[in-house]
Amino acid sequence: MGKPFFWVSSITYAMKSRDLLFSHGIRAYVERTTHLREQRGCGYGVYVPKDADRAQEILTQAGIRILGRSDRDDVG
Repeated sequence: MGKPFFWVSSITYAMKSRDLLFSHGIRAYVERTTHLREQRGCGYGVYVPKDADRAQEILTQAGIRILGRSDRDDVG
C-alpha cells in the first residue's frame, strides 16, 4: 500500500491544505509531481502520511476541492 497523495488545483491550494491540516494536528507536505500520464491540476499536491481519510474530510469541509487521490508511490 502506498502513501496518500491529494491532487489540488494549484500550489496555493496545496499550501493552504498543508497549513489547515497542520492546524488540525495532521502532518502534511506539499510535493511536486512530474508524473505526466495522470497529471492533474498544476502538478502539486499534498502528501499525508497518516489520517488521510480524516484529512480529506477536513479539506472538503473547508471548501478545498480535491481533484484526485492516489498513492504517493504512483505520482512520480
